[in-house]
Amino acid sequence: MNTTRQEELTGQGWQKQATYDEPRLSEMVAMYNEIGMEVHLEDFHPDEAPACTECITVRLDQYKTIYTRKRL
Repeated sequence: MNTTRQEELTGQGWQKQATYDEPRLSEMVAMYNEIGMEVHLEDFHPDEAPACTECITVRLDQYKTIYTRKRL
């Protein structure tokens, strides 16, 4: 059975939060760090949210999905 990247991250304790581009991406990363969360960014893949990809696909490389978990 093939495991998706999201399943792999979830298995490591990461929780998917949201997908952003700049400047909101940096603001959200800073906020999660301030509240003591560990932050991991993944490139956005259109198959993660097919309903909202029309505007994103134009600048796909600029969007990142934020994952967080409590600091180890």
